[in-house]
Amino acid sequence: MALKVRKIGPYEVTAVGLGCMPLSDMPPTTPSILDRREEAIELIHAALDFGVTLLDTADIYAPSWNTMGHNERLVGEAVRSWSGTAEQKSKLVLATKGGITRENDGSWFGKGGRDASKSYLYRAVEASALRLGVEKIQVWQHHRLDASISFKTQFENVMTLLDHGIVQNIGLSNVNAEQLKLAIEIGGRPKDGGVVSVQNEYSPRYRNGADVIEICDEYGIAYLPWSPLGGVRPTTKELGTNLFGSFGDVARAKGVSPFALTIAWHLTNFSTSIPIPSSTKKSNILETLSGINIEVTSEELELLNSNLPENSPIHEELLDQPELK
Repeated sequence: MALKVRKIGPYEVTAVGLGCMPLSDMPPTTPSILDRREEAIELIHAALDFGVTLLDTADIYAPSWNTMGHNERLVGEAVRSWSGTAEQKSKLVLATKGGITRENDGSWFGKGGRDASKSYLYRAVEASALRLGVEKIQVWQHHRLDASISFKTQFENVMTLLDHGIVQNIGLSNVNAEQLKLAIEIGGRPKDGGVVSVQNEYSPRYRNGADVIEICDEYGIAYLPWSPLGGVRPTTKELGTNLFGSFGDVARAKGVSPFALTIAWHLTNFSTSIPIPSSTKKSNILETLSGINIEVTSEELELLNSNLPENSPIHEELLDQPELK
């Protein structure tokens, strides 16, 4: 069965991608995935064999401050060593992110750890391309905003990456509706060579920023929800009746896993959504990816949406925003 596809800028990709962050031991896994490098690469290969054509990574995904780029190197190696044909590899889209720095104490959240200056961004994309093993990065997304620079100025800096020659398409991550509207005003829509993607957190239990998704739907911007299943390591029980309302009941009735059903929920709710689930276990990710072709009826969708859990509060770090202009 052919997998559903969606657009991200000029590319047609599978409607579900693979989030590769956990394969760099983020958050720490037991036993550490770092001790199972071949297993990590096999997981990426399994997703590619399944038919996935979008891999998501970032320069900051690394087990320590002095191993920046660990995940990008892993993704690059997995793509090069994959047994797919040249034609299959030509259809792959590698999306990465940058803009977060990392101190030697390992921290990369909070008010510090951001740099949206041109000089930093130029160095970041050059390093990412080298680690991925590509001449040009197909989709580069500004990972987190720099509170010391107005949004307008830092997005203008981001847009200059297109002229720099290393980046082919620009996306944003962890932005609100007001910021996205200004970015579209400055850079344009996907067909204008502007914003092609937004990567924000969204799941049944974290539904903040729905207005961002509405803008993406209006302008044909791909929306890549991270933590699409509901956060770090959601359990089957959490995705069942105890937390996610009717998800467990509907999943059992359809003979599918609640993880797969959650992916189908994303795809049915939003026309531009391309969820990027993650896992360190091949069997788990294949089970989740199977949600790409699950059909959810209008009655099932209404039942799911009417029994969603209480919405989680907006993350505190997202409340400290740069000036807009």
